[in-house]
Amino acid sequence: MSALSSTEASLSPEPSISDAAGSDRVVGLLEDDPDQARLFAHWLASSGLTCRSYGNGSDFRRRLGVESIDLLVLDWNLPDETGLEVLQWLRDSGHARLPVIFVTARNDEQDIVDALRAGADDYLTKPPRQAEMLARVAALMRRSGLHDETPVLEELSPYLIDVTRRRVELAGSEVELTDREFDLALFLFRRRGRVISREALLESVWKISGSVPTRTVDTHISRLRKKLMLNGENGWRLNAVYQHGYRLEQS
Repeated sequence: MSALSSTEASLSPEPSISDAAGSDRVVGLLEDDPDQARLFAHWLASSGLTCRSYGNGSDFRRRLGVESIDLLVLDWNLPDETGLEVLQWLRDSGHARLPVIFVTARNDEQDIVDALRAGADDYLTKPPRQAEMLARVAALMRRSGLHDETPVLEELSPYLIDVTRRRVELAGSEVELTDREFDLALFLFRRRGRVISREALLESVWKISGSVPTRTVDTHISRLRKKLMLNGENGWRLNAVYQHGYRLEQS
């Protein structure tokens, strides 16, 4: 099967997944069949989500080093490796917390068991129904803390993030942050436990190309670490991951 060229699709949101989740949600789609990839990308985009498509495993691995996604829709049969191998690589790497849902023609019980045991969060057989697939994506986002139904993201003791008022509290006291620092903090807390590249931060938080050479990310990370005391003493640590980027995790 021919590999799908890298694409991004984002359409005007309809009342659906992103109404509560926010407009910055990015779903990765690893599917080598061009027709199915276009169809699934259209479904996701029509729900207000941004979709990044990958046509094979090597393209996905390469681009994940410089891009950030919030959830992966994964096919099993790929031209260069299996979806199960991609999943195992994710779970053994800095992307262990990335939510993954299989959408595949393989419907044997053992395949489903193997995928779930390897770390898949959900499993859907082809051909999927649009409403069901989008409902499963929304449910997985909710379970992963990416689909927020209240202004407060959640209390990550001792931090509380109020998205509506754009403020962060530490142990009950507000921490003064700039708009950019708040956006950066929100992005990192929503992706806690995952390695995020500098390029992905530039693209998602600054809305500029990740190829721009700059120390902006490092400078803001340093300031945010100091202001929020993300050095381990409050149970959270913002670490640099050599040659990859940064990871916010509980210490």
